[in-house]
Amino acid sequence: MHISPSLVDGLRRRSGNRTAEAPTGRPCPTRASFCFLKVRPNFTMTDIKRDVKDETDGLDRTNFDATITTTPVLDQGTVDPVYQAKAHVLNNAVQQIGMGKYQWELFVLVGFGWAADNMWPVITSLILPAVALEFNQTKPPLLTLAQNIGLLAGAVFWGFGCDIFGRRLAFNATIGVTAVFGLIAAGAPNFAAIGCFAALWSFGVGGNLPVDSAVFLEFLPGSHQYLLTVLSIFWAFAQLLATLVAWPLLGYHICSSEQTTPCTRSQNFGWRWFMIAMGGFSMICFILRFVVFTLYESPKFLMGKGKDAEAVAVVHKVAAKNRKTSTLSLADLEVHNEGGHQETDAAAALKRKLEKIDLTHVRALFRTRKLAYSTTLIMCVWAFIGLAFPLYNAFIPYTLSSRGATFGDGSTYLTYRNSLIIAVLGIPGALIGGVLVEVPKVGRKGALALSTTLTGVFLFGSTTAKNSNALLGWNCAFSFMSNVMYAVLYAYTPEIFPTKDRGTGNALTASANRVFGIMAPIIAIYANLETAAPVYVSGALFLAAGVLVCLLPFESRGKASL
Repeated sequence: MHISPSLVDGLRRRSGNRTAEAPTGRPCPTRASFCFLKVRPNFTMTDIKRDVKDETDGLDRTNFDATITTTPVLDQGTVDPVYQAKAHVLNNAVQQIGMGKYQWELFVLVGFGWAADNMWPVITSLILPAVALEFNQTKPPLLTLAQNIGLLAGAVFWGFGCDIFGRRLAFNATIGVTAVFGLIAAGAPNFAAIGCFAALWSFGVGGNLPVDSAVFLEFLPGSHQYLLTVLSIFWAFAQLLATLVAWPLLGYHICSSEQTTPCTRSQNFGWRWFMIAMGGFSMICFILRFVVFTLYESPKFLMGKGKDAEAVAVVHKVAAKNRKTSTLSLADLEVHNEGGHQETDAAAALKRKLEKIDLTHVRALFRTRKLAYSTTLIMCVWAFIGLAFPLYNAFIPYTLSSRGATFGDGSTYLTYRNSLIIAVLGIPGALIGGVLVEVPKVGRKGALALSTTLTGVFLFGSTTAKNSNALLGWNCAFSFMSNVMYAVLYAYTPEIFPTKDRGTGNALTASANRVFGIMAPIIAIYANLETAAPVYVSGALFLAAGVLVCLLPFESRGKASL
């Protein structure tokens, strides 16, 4: 049972204003809600219920509701108790402000990051046939390999970095890097150059989800955390946008795999126009983020760095933008400090800089047995999906073209038309994911386990296709269910990490995903994509990931992240 600070004050008044004691016998910090069940030795549940009624009569209902809707995802004692107490205070403050203008604007801008995460890998898969023809490349999956190496580097750098130098810089820089190198790639003179540019734009893409999910979650009221799942609508729309633009440019302005003459740059310029269009779109997203919108640093990040005053100031700025007022004060946070103060001299600053390179944030995610178990399992889930998804999805246009030729309808037009149809089916998948995570007795874990397992089942079903229409049908089912899966996975993962280590946790899971993703093009090089072998491997990995999800210890539905 979670007892609010206001209720604690009431309990203290009824008990003669005595200092409460923790189970260890030492005094608790004033209003430290995690140890006030021992305020009075003979306190009964009837007393507590009476105090709840007395203390809430005449209180602002918004404040009280904020308290009862911010039950933490992580168990008591999983993270530092002082940090946890302050996180409760900030959760209540954000809940008090509610969902307003600032969060809705941030929802859209974070959606750009979600879009980039899916759009650019899709771009790589869409240009792969054309690039391979123009540069006469015998091993096209090498382009996907270069992309995945960049995604891994970006996930590690930006994910770990945002816990060190803050969310704001990383939030703006990731999509800016992506836009710049995406535009430059349109002028690539050879296959090696396009590979290098793919790695560089992917370096920016790799940081989008680890950073953006942390930023959004830390400004989001606990009652609206389901919006992390709904964000995947941008993920699905990005695939639709990329495929829609690709259809006229790549469907009519590139070389055909059936032509016998050499493929020249002038004949194959469609993929370059496509890169300019997509790079330009990402540049517009960057300008909207960096120029139009003012992002405040995360209050929980500032609090975790000992900057309580700045954290309080940010909460009040967000409240003002939402045309609300916040009752949060610096004293509400400082009261939880266990003595001492943060040193600010030059020597201490240098020491803190040096401490940034240690593994403090990583060790924090393995602080207790249960948290270590959770972190390890979610990393394994991301790793299995990281290999399974690109092993199949990254080569869908290539597979549709090659197997379509076997079925007698492998034209460029049909290849990209079918890719567009598959992309459309991803949109309702993302929306349904947002609904499933809030269904009682299903929640995040149930929705994730079900969607991951069915994704694998539909992949196995695709091996039975006897014509291109049947293959298209199975691919549509795969697209729908994989979008449900990713919608839930992207919401659930950051919720089970504490804020001060969330960037690192996101980085670990994203890195596991990207490391295994690097294996996908290597397997594709040595496995015949015209056979069902890669599909069987991919489907089995999805099924294994679904089993692991069932073993995860935390369910975050209806609870606030710390």
